Amino acid sequence: QVQLQESGPDLVKPSQTLSLTCTVSGAHITTNYYYWSWIRQPPGKGLEWIGAIAYIGHTYYNQSLKNRISVSRDTTKNQFTLQLTSVTPEDTAKYYCVRGVMGASWRFSSWGQGTQVTVSS
Repeated sequence: QVQLQESGPDLVKPSQTLSLTCTVSGAHITTNYYYWSWIRQPPGKGLEWIGAIAYIGHTYYNQSLKNRISVSRDTTKNQFTLQLTSVTPEDTAKYYCVRGVMGASWRFSSWGQGTQVTVSS
């Protein structure tokens, strides 16, 4: 059974870079044909997919964030990482790492418990 666990700071100052790591157990992040995503939910709002890295290492980003977002991976540690630059209070959200597959649309099957990140000075 795959498990995902987010880690990172819970408070980030405006204009700084948010970095979160997802540690995966029970499956390897290079396993065909899974995609490893970051999804966030701001307070009082719906879920927003923000980016992903594929089993072969290709990356996919929400166009609204593409100038600020980077998703990378460390296959030796079985981790993938989100970096979001120049954060503002609007980036305050609960951030989830998620395993899914890509077809006509995303299908997400396994979620981490999520980590709350607040952007504030």
